[in-house]
Amino acid sequence: MEAANKKILLVEDDPNFGIVLKDYLSMNDFDVTLAKNGMEGFEKFKKDNFDVCILDVMMPYKDGFTLAKEIREKNEHVPIIFLTAKTMKEDVLKGYKAGADDYLNKPFDSEVLLMKLKAILQRKASNTLADSKQFEFNVGGFHLNSKLRFLKFNDEEPIKLSPKENELLRLLALHENDLMPRELALTKIWRDDNYFTSRSMDVYIAKLRKYLKKDDTVEILNIHGEGFRLVVKTT
Repeated sequence: MEAANKKILLVEDDPNFGIVLKDYLSMNDFDVTLAKNGMEGFEKFKKDNFDVCILDVMMPYKDGFTLAKEIREKNEHVPIIFLTAKTMKEDVLKGYKAGADDYLNKPFDSEVLLMKLKAILQRKASNTLADSKQFEFNVGGFHLNSKLRFLKFNDEEPIKLSPKENELLRLLALHENDLMPRELALTKIWRDDNYFTSRSMDVYIAKLRKYLKKDDTVEILNIHGEGFRLVVKTT
């Protein structure tokens, strides 16, 4: 994740904490807009495009839950992180129902916030990429037409892929030489992320590796605990 130019809306009613947190995020290359309450936060949100919103829950005039609902009405996809001193289960659930992507209880380790921001932005970027309309790919000596589900190696007869083989290879091709997160494939293709769907995906990865063996410059690497990389070596 490149933090540079990533825009954060930070809504925090404690002026000292808000300034300290804004300065910390700015030092880590984020472009931060600070608002001191929910009403001001929503006005600033309407005037700009943000990559992430960090909202305090307990604020005067308009609390974080209400602000999150208003933000969600304007933008269904912008990630939202709640900051709160509350630790009650009901409040956490209320936060997620209001559209939160993550939650941090005060006081928190600022490095933990950075890790959460990194994970959220990577997930957002991967989802955006996965939703692209591209359906033709050249991968080494292979040509994939994901609309017709054909995988062709050089001048050989094309192979007809199964629907899951096709979608999995397309996601890998979209992330060529980069990480394709395991959870992305499971939610996009299998619509669930659990032990059984994960084992099923491993079976399909093995099938794709057999197809791709014809080109020794093409390889699917397992990135332990994270996902896979479709690597195309340049000669």
